[in-house]
Amino acid sequence: MVSRQYSFDDLKRLMSRLRDPQTGCPWDVEQTYRSIAPSTIEEAYEVVDAIERNNLEHLKEELGDLLFQVVFYSQIALEEERFNLDDVVSDLVSKLIRRHPHVFPENTLESRASATRTPEQEAEIKARWEALKREERQAKGQAGLLDDIPLNLSALTRATKLQKRASSVGFDWPSMDGVIEKIEEELDEVKQALKDQNPAAVREELGDLLFAVVNASRHQKVEPEGALRGTNYKFEQRFSYIEKALADRGLSAEDAPLELMDALWDEAKTQLR
Repeated sequence: MVSRQYSFDDLKRLMSRLRDPQTGCPWDVEQTYRSIAPSTIEEAYEVVDAIERNNLEHLKEELGDLLFQVVFYSQIALEEERFNLDDVVSDLVSKLIRRHPHVFPENTLESRASATRTPEQEAEIKARWEALKREERQAKGQAGLLDDIPLNLSALTRATKLQKRASSVGFDWPSMDGVIEKIEEELDEVKQALKDQNPAAVREELGDLLFAVVNASRHQKVEPEGALRGTNYKFEQRFSYIEKALADRGLSAEDAPLELMDALWDEAKTQLR
């Protein structure tokens, strides 16, 4: 028996049914923009997790869960007579056409640009992109270069965006050498704050050090969130190795001496390459 292939319209109709005040799901009916916002963040991270684990079958499911968040917000907005899902899609297509004149030269979805571009044209495309972004920010009343960078992004991601935006107007280190020097300078300031036993200064200087490390990641075109997630995963695997090795000895992590755990950590680094 072949299962039914549902459509985007089916998804919109399902969402409407779930939110029906009389016959819908009580949980879905009582949700608001704010109440489902944490789920949106969680679903976005689960999409990234599926990609990083190369679990592409699971990715299909997680993309569906993330899409459901968009449909959910749009249904609430429809009920409030603000906008609907079709408006969301239309605005998105319009914005992307406007931002890509090098693909849609006549500002229509049907128009096509030349298949070949010179390096000068590539540079012009980048400059035009930044100009369009500035125009959009100004249209929203966001005069400052950094005004539209969301406050609730993860700190690493927001630091990267802040630095990229400042770099777009030339406020940046010209080479990696300056970035490394800045990291060393910030590390020295952390050491001094520790020596002074000044907790407030330690916190501030550690923040400065992290910001400088993000700068190094950006200069090397390394996404810091992804890099740190990779390190988290590596730490998790190695620590799990330690726990298993201790269990084989009849020990727990709470009972084991640090010297033994350090030795097992070195062993894990060799075994789990």
